[in-house]
Amino acid sequence: MDSSTRIVSSMQSAAKSLSLRVPTSEAVRDIIGLSLEPAINILIPGISLADNQQLCAAYSEHYRYRDQSATPLYPGVECTLQSLHAKGYLLAVATGKGRGGIDRVFAQTGLGPLFVTSRGADETKSKPDPLMLRQILEQTGVSAQQALMIGDTSYDLEMAQRTAMPSIAVSYGMHSMEKLRSYQPILEVDEFQQIETWLDRQMEKKCE
Repeated sequence: MDSSTRIVSSMQSAAKSLSLRVPTSEAVRDIIGLSLEPAINILIPGISLADNQQLCAAYSEHYRYRDQSATPLYPGVECTLQSLHAKGYLLAVATGKGRGGIDRVFAQTGLGPLFVTSRGADETKSKPDPLMLRQILEQTGVSAQQALMIGDTSYDLEMAQRTAMPSIAVSYGMHSMEKLRSYQPILEVDEFQQIETWLDRQMEKKCE
């Protein structure tokens, strides 16, 4: 889901409303994927805990109720997820959003039933700590080597690397492919549906 425009504008509006230094669009995009409190500590070094908490609340207010920027699914995502689910793949979500944000996205998109589980940053440790993925693996009974982390930020791929889980890097998201390559993804894709094509080929090879 491309929520970058709303995230950037909501963070900038929230900072402005509290008379805090307004971060650049590039700086906000760079912290997307982290949970709010550590992300704000990076955006505004030295910010007090009280100001951090106020900015978290103001950001959530802007993102949920005030900012009307569209947050569309990337092309090919919905049909690919439906197809993978139909083929028996176990799909899970590991996100920097909180549980409330996850539930709102599931309700908005109608995609919730496709996922066997999900983990938000308010239920575990924030990316890139590997705990989020380890909890998903434990819950699903899948080994790290049998799983794939699909991500568009360095935090996603670092989390996978620290879990000894293979990863796939998508080029159309938040961080550049140059940055993602440093975490040695096993596949780079420019379109989400390329992931299904690649998985089909891996299954064909196993059957040969």
